[in-house]
Amino acid sequence: VQLQASGGGLVQPGGSLRLSCSASGRTFSSYATGWFRQAPGKEREFVAAISWSGSTTVYADFAKGRFTISRDNAKNTVYLQMNSLKPEDAAVYYCAAARGTGWVPAKVYEYDYWGQGTLVTVSS
Repeated sequence: VQLQASGGGLVQPGGSLRLSCSASGRTFSSYATGWFRQAPGKEREFVAAISWSGSTTVYADFAKGRFTISRDNAKNTVYLQMNSLKPEDAAVYYCAAARGTGWVPAKVYEYDYWGQGTLVTVSS
């Protein structure tokens, strides 16, 4: 599976962005997919993940109520809608895919494939 993240950019505090993760490979629908982020000088951290079917989602505490992960398997795409953005949300955002069904992993090492990242800047 090859992943391509897009949708990053510059947004003012309080604004919104929608990130997209497009996948190649006809088996994408059988992968759990997650979003992670990494700010300069910090470790990569979990943001949100969604099961292969889309029926189960998991969020980091900082993302709850502000971010929404969703997927459209017909389009081989996973989305991350981010609202009420804060300066501390600025980071490179990565999407990742994990083989197997029935789970929604939240750890970096649990993912098998990674996209290249898209930069989100939150500043006035």
